[in-house]
Amino acid sequence: MAFQHHNPEPDRQPDPAAGRPQTRLYNPYQDVTIPHQIQTLYHLPTSPEYLFAEESLRERRSWGENVTFYTGSAYLSGSIAGGGYGFFSGVRSFEASDTLKLKINRVLNSSGQSGRLWGNRLGIVGLIYAGIESGAVALTDRDDVWTSVAAGLGTGAVCRAARGVKSAAVAGALGGVAAGAVVAAKQAMKRYAMI
Repeated sequence: MAFQHHNPEPDRQPDPAAGRPQTRLYNPYQDVTIPHQIQTLYHLPTSPEYLFAEESLRERRSWGENVTFYTGSAYLSGSIAGGGYGFFSGVRSFEASDTLKLKINRVLNSSGQSGRLWGNRLGIVGLIYAGIESGAVALTDRDDVWTSVAAGLGTGAVCRAARGVKSAAVAGALGGVAAGAVVAAKQAMKRYAMI
């Protein structure tokens, strides 16, 4: 007994350009009805959704987003830089009698200690910067280069305030220049690199 595979005949429509019938691919699910809710289940919006219309007009991060972004970015940068410094410091501390396990242990200990130390220090600097910038934006209702420069000045001064007025003034000036340079570089990247 021979079995024949059932192949339903596809709909044929004449193709006016070629003068021959055009075939349509067979869809095995054409008779299955899918509820509308399931069809649109994964049609998610691509733009942010806001509870209030005023939120959509604002083009800057909230204070919570600022704190999270700056603190996290600074901690990650400090951890990576500190880990790299610790790696080279651990390699420099090798002794001639060290085994491979001891060398690996020295590198891991040095990288972990330096990465943790630098990450915590820069994370605190990012937290102070985010707090000062969010406060300045709330007071002036402006988010521009001068707000970032003021936040950099304040951050540098606060971080070095315990070492005296002169040290706080120098650190504040360096912080303001650094913040201004970062904002100017970001604006240049937006304008010329279209990022």
